[in-house]
Amino acid sequence: MTDAALVLAKLSTLREHADRMDRRRPPNLEAFRADVDRQDALALSLVVAVQEATDIALHIASDEGWGVPSSYADSFELLARHGVIEPDLAARMVGMTTLRNRVAHGYGSVDFERVWRETPGGVATLREFAGAIARHLGTPPGGVPHQPRS
Repeated sequence: MTDAALVLAKLSTLREHADRMDRRRPPNLEAFRADVDRQDALALSLVVAVQEATDIALHIASDEGWGVPSSYADSFELLARHGVIEPDLAARMVGMTTLRNRVAHGYGSVDFERVWRETPGGVATLREFAGAIARHLGTPPGGVPHQPRS
C-alpha cells in the first residue's frame, strides 16, 4: 500500500517548484538570456519538481509491488500501465525527465532557450501529474497541502 503521507509531502514540494518555475520564467526569451541567475533558479526548480515526480512514481510502484522500474522514464510508463496516469501524460513526463537529465547532468551545455520554451507546457504537465496522483490517493486534486513560497 502506498505511503500517502510521504507522497502528499512530495506533491507539495513538486507543486511549490512548479509555481516557482512559472514565476521565474520571464515573458520574453531575451530577458531570460540576459539573466543567468534566473536561468539557474528556473533550472533548479525544474530539476527539483521532476525529481519529486520521479520519486513519487518510484514509491508508488514499489509500495504497490509492481516491480522496480528500469529507469526514471519507465517509472511513469509503469504508472500508466496500472492506470494511475494516462499514457499520454506518461509520455510527457518522460520528456520532462529527459530535460531534467540534460540540466542535472549538463550533457554538453544546457540549452536555456529550450528550458524557457518548454517551461509553460512542462509546468502544466507537472500540475496534471500532481492532480492524477492526488486522485489516485483519493485526495481532491486541489486538496494536496501546498504553501507557495518564493
